[in-house]
Amino acid sequence: MSESRLVYSTSNSSTCPGCNKPLRKCLCRLVQDKGQPRQVLEPIIRIGRESKGRKGKGVTLLSGFTLPEEELKALAKKLKALCGSGGTVKQGIIEIQGDHRELLKRELEKDFKNVKLAGG
Repeated sequence: MSESRLVYSTSNSSTCPGCNKPLRKCLCRLVQDKGQPRQVLEPIIRIGRESKGRKGKGVTLLSGFTLPEEELKALAKKLKALCGSGGTVKQGIIEIQGDHRELLKRELEKDFKNVKLAGG
C-alpha cells in the first residue's frame, strides 16, 4: 500500500507551459498545443452595478481586466469621459459613478471579445 495520501491532483493536466498557471488563469497570449500555437480565450469583462456602502449612490463596476496599471487608468479615463461622470481604479476594478452599464458594454465590445453584464 502506498504511503501517499493524495486524493486529487491537477498536475500535468491543464497548465500553461509558458507561465505554469491553469489554462483558464493563463497570462500568456499563446499556448503551445502539440507544436501549434493557439489563442487562449480572453478573460470575461464583467460590468455590474453596486450601491452598498455608498449611501445609496450607485456605481458601475468593471472587472476582469488583465491590463497593466497604466493602461487600466487610461481606459478608465476614456470611459469616464464617455459617461460624463467621475470614477476611480481600485485593485484592478474600474468604478464609474452612476448606472452606465449599457453604454459601457457597447463601448467595451469594440475592444474586448467577452463583455458581459453581471447581476440583475
